[in-house]
Amino acid sequence: MAILDSGGVAVPPTENGVADLDRLHRRKSRSDSSNGLLSDTSPSDDVGAAAAERDRVDSAAEEEAQGTANLAGGDAETRESAGGDVRFTYRPSVPAHRRTRESPLSSDAIFKQSHAGLFNLCVVVLVAVNSRPIIENLMKYGWLIRTDFWFSSTSLRDWPLFMCCLSLSVFPLAAFTVEKMVLQKFISEPVAIILHVIITLTEVLYPVYVTLRCDSAFLSGVTLMLLTCIVWLKLVSYAHTSYDIRTLANSADKVDPEISYYVSLKSLAYFMVAPTLCYQPSYPRSPCIRKGWVARQFAKLVIFTGLMGFIIEQYINPIVRNSKHPLKGDLLYAIERVLKLSVPNLYVWLCMFYCFFHLWLNILAELLCFGDREFYKDWWNAKSVGDYWRMWNMPVHKWMVRHVYFPCLRIKIPKVPAIIIAFLVSAVFHELCIAVPCRLFNLWAFMGIMFQVPLVFITNFLQERFGSMVGNMIFWFSFCIFGQPMCVLLYYHDLMNRKGSMS
Repeated sequence: MAILDSGGVAVPPTENGVADLDRLHRRKSRSDSSNGLLSDTSPSDDVGAAAAERDRVDSAAEEEAQGTANLAGGDAETRESAGGDVRFTYRPSVPAHRRTRESPLSSDAIFKQSHAGLFNLCVVVLVAVNSRPIIENLMKYGWLIRTDFWFSSTSLRDWPLFMCCLSLSVFPLAAFTVEKMVLQKFISEPVAIILHVIITLTEVLYPVYVTLRCDSAFLSGVTLMLLTCIVWLKLVSYAHTSYDIRTLANSADKVDPEISYYVSLKSLAYFMVAPTLCYQPSYPRSPCIRKGWVARQFAKLVIFTGLMGFIIEQYINPIVRNSKHPLKGDLLYAIERVLKLSVPNLYVWLCMFYCFFHLWLNILAELLCFGDREFYKDWWNAKSVGDYWRMWNMPVHKWMVRHVYFPCLRIKIPKVPAIIIAFLVSAVFHELCIAVPCRLFNLWAFMGIMFQVPLVFITNFLQERFGSMVGNMIFWFSFCIFGQPMCVLLYYHDLMNRKGSMS
């Protein structure tokens, strides 16, 4: 509050309080004298400037005096014993309401506030609400965790998959050799394209063949197929980007005169282990490795991975084993099973996202000093299904935009078919990652991804028509309450039926 010349209330005569108020009085006196001088020398031109300066000084004095008042108000006993010889302006006549403000939880101000405290409250409530069912489950059913479905360390059936994982490093070396031969003019451009197509196709088909021939554990098959898809995406990006750089370097009208085409094994090796799917000769780098930070993130990774396994074994597996096929029975029973499965499935999916996209990719980026760590955006605020797919997995999204969507637009494919092609590529690789380890090709994952295409246009329409919250609610419902639990039930029962028929 501004210092006024009329009476005030007493504050304690502490050294800091007196010094602060004396400084404010001196500043006010200097301000008044300078304003008077200005008015004498230029009475008409500088009135506005003097008034603005006076308002600025009064505002600063108001803030400092308010801080002093708060400090003084917290020590009533000292103020009473002081005798009240220092005056302070927070009088009853001073306005307490000076401008319009919104409540922190109002719709206009809620997104301008920090919600860290509410987040902590949600964590506490989540732990409290789920602790009793966990204890009750353990008391009623005991420890249900088994490892034979996930691991098969007692046998040698996973070793072919492990050796296949190691042999995947051959394909980047083959792609590097092709680029080196193109640089040295040993092969022509069309031959290089054909060789890259052969390399990428072999890189996918070889692990699929090994997984289908070997009766390996489910987790080993999923790991191999995920690694296969990642290497394939990186090889396509390497070949496509190298071709584009080579084209720009050889063109007469260069966009950037400094563009030059060269082949570096070091840059390719860094790209193959970096947390990105888009190749470029160099990346933004962080200055150092924070070892303590890495240790903390790794500890979190171990904890949340264990939590994810516990939920799967203790909750999801019993629910799925005690259910009927969702498409072969009573509709109400199928809905009840899906809803019962949706909550633990949502917990597992959130843990998976946190473990992989936040913890693991950041650990890898820290160890490699990889600077660009935008591995995801705020997908939880997605206003439509399309927003979700653009924000939840940024490495794949950037790859799709760079190597599928815009290349389709450049060859005059309309926007909607280009979107469908991008979802088609994603659907094929989702099906490979799930169907091949399960040895089932019922296309549930493929149809689930392709079903997102009409949902994209539906939620975009609803978001434009009714606002963002409607699209966000439909996204959460269709993705987490209905979509994923239904796919889990379908694949589980098909897998159990296949094992029953084989036995």
